Amino acid sequence: MNKWKEIYREKLTTPEEIATHVKSHDKCASTCIVGEPYATVKAIAERVIKEDLEGITHHLLLTGRPDHAFLKDAFKGKFEHVSYFSSPLARKAIAKGIADQIHTYYSDEGLIWRNYIEADIFYAVVSPMDKHGYFSFGPAVGGARGQMSRAKKVFVEVNENQPRVHGESNIHISEIDALCECHEPLPELKIAPIDERAKSISHHIIDLIPDGATIQLGIGAVPNAVAQCLKDRNNLNIHSEMFTDSMIDLIECGAVTNLSKPIHTAKSISTFSYGTKRTYDFLDDNPGVEFYPVEYTNNVNIIARHKNMISINAFIEIDLHGQVCSESVGPRMISGTGGQVDFIRGANKSEGGKAILTTYSTAELKTGTVSTIKPMLTEGAVVTTNKNDVDYIVTEYGVAQLRGKTMRQRAHELINITHPDFRDELIYHAKKMLLF
Repeated sequence: MNKWKEIYREKLTTPEEIATHVKSHDKCASTCIVGEPYATVKAIAERVIKEDLEGITHHLLLTGRPDHAFLKDAFKGKFEHVSYFSSPLARKAIAKGIADQIHTYYSDEGLIWRNYIEADIFYAVVSPMDKHGYFSFGPAVGGARGQMSRAKKVFVEVNENQPRVHGESNIHISEIDALCECHEPLPELKIAPIDERAKSISHHIIDLIPDGATIQLGIGAVPNAVAQCLKDRNNLNIHSEMFTDSMIDLIECGAVTNLSKPIHTAKSISTFSYGTKRTYDFLDDNPGVEFYPVEYTNNVNIIARHKNMISINAFIEIDLHGQVCSESVGPRMISGTGGQVDFIRGANKSEGGKAILTTYSTAELKTGTVSTIKPMLTEGAVVTTNKNDVDYIVTEYGVAQLRGKTMRQRAHELINITHPDFRDELIYHAKKMLLF
């Protein structure tokens, strides 16, 4: 008899039993999105109410399930979420004061757990065990190993829907204290529709991407539009913190081969994925895609080894000096730093690399239509990307290349890609700032 199967049976328990190990003021840590345990978290919430526990925190990068108890008012002070990149779900809880956020570069998530925070409980969703006793974290590797590094207890929730991925995604049964089973469908991300503004931006961006480039894409209408426009490119490569649905299209049409990479040749490299069932099915046991800890995928020097590294990320607003806010509307947090700065710095160091930041030229607020290019950032806005790191800025009105430019040149470049309705106002402020 396979000894690992025997150990599996010995460690198999229920979510409710696992929940009994959680006590007041414990720090619980989980991998994100598809790695976040559903039944275990639900059982903990039920115990919190039943036994009147308090001060328990649930740490993870992104949550993808809207029904989690820790996002509800009733669990304030009892079982609260700590986000590392506020999702649309978490931002509502943060805005109401029932959740909190830690500011960090995504590349440092594991470092945070190794050096600054000690988890009492680490839990994650994993694939079914193989004959050698290994589970897979699936496409939710991220900072898992860092979170585990000092955890007092390790629990896993086995889900037959979790893909088994290649790379460094394994966890052995000998490393866990107990396991349960829950075959809840994985969270899925709706594909953002491509509007005319996204198409316009993508047409500007693809002129910056040569054959043989290595690309990093995020989620949203613009990355999706860019991917559609890249289908006629040759010999592209993928090294990206996130693996997206649009990347499947590029692989299947032959635009991505991963054959001109200096490392991990013939492999697409990522640290997590959030997509549709199509994505998860594609990743399952696919040797052409490998997942690694975020401290590796987002390492600036690893990124920079790729010639013609193209990083494409979104932002909220930029000022005339080039300071970029990508995570707040004024002081109100709506996302996080994530890996934007990691990949911008990596692309800037890459031979032929380009760090591209995109936004629509205007945004709709309760106060009306506003320009996303401003004389100064909105009061309270968080600077995500430093002015010295910013390279290419793209709106539907064109491309502004800022790196290596003077302050006045930057102002001219940015005003040229501003919505026409706001250019005169920006010129007025630029003159007052001696930038025009």
